[in-house]
Amino acid sequence: MLLADFHVHSTWSDGRLSIPELVDLFGRSRHDAIAITDHVVNSDSLLGKIAHGCRLSVTKDNFDAYRAEIEREARRAWDTYRMIVLAGCELTRNALTGRRSAHALALGLERFVSADGPVEEMLTRAHEAGAVTVACHPNEQSDWFANTFYLWDRRKEVAKLVDLWELACRWDLFPQVSRARLPYVGNSDFHDRPHLYAWKTLMSCEKTPNAVLAALRAGKGLGVTRLPDPFPAAARVPDETEPLRPCTIVPGFVEPVAA
Repeated sequence: MLLADFHVHSTWSDGRLSIPELVDLFGRSRHDAIAITDHVVNSDSLLGKIAHGCRLSVTKDNFDAYRAEIEREARRAWDTYRMIVLAGCELTRNALTGRRSAHALALGLERFVSADGPVEEMLTRAHEAGAVTVACHPNEQSDWFANTFYLWDRRKEVAKLVDLWELACRWDLFPQVSRARLPYVGNSDFHDRPHLYAWKTLMSCEKTPNAVLAALRAGKGLGVTRLPDPFPAAARVPDETEPLRPCTIVPGFVEPVAA
């Protein structure tokens, strides 16, 4: 059984850690596979232009450098931790009002995919690039401002364009996804260290990039679990030099004995 997280952000967009720091953090906590999924924000709206102005998006101009760093760190992750690192992005279209925003992961991405234009065209481009698509935090979010419901409201219309749905994201569960019996994953939407202990995907497949992507594309052999926060008392963020305490409910994980 593999422990995986396919929704992880770095300093290439709005994450707090660099890709090398992410590799060490997730590798030390015994993850088997992760995907780096920095935002690719649309540039054809006011909100999108603001995000680009704040350098919160991977762009067509720097995608090759972004992809090259992921590939370099993927080699180190395997050599050091036997952890798979996939290249991806979070295709991001935000709207000011209503249920018009759409976020979708594109996993296993080898070339730049734009988030401009209609959402359906954005997803089609991702599929044409060979990516596995995942609808992010599709409904019932705890954040008061969250409104990434476009895909959920059109789930029948976009069914062939979305491979998987986040049944769980960070600390939220989306029971409507389960009731609809849609193929699912669980992810952390990681931006900073406290998000390490969140929802994850469990996979029953070989530990290779191709096998992981094939299992995701098929939507089979997948489960979800949540890693418990080892620091439940007041929200204290662990220092990066502090030993991590992996979950005990996942096979192969050993909880250190408290001193």
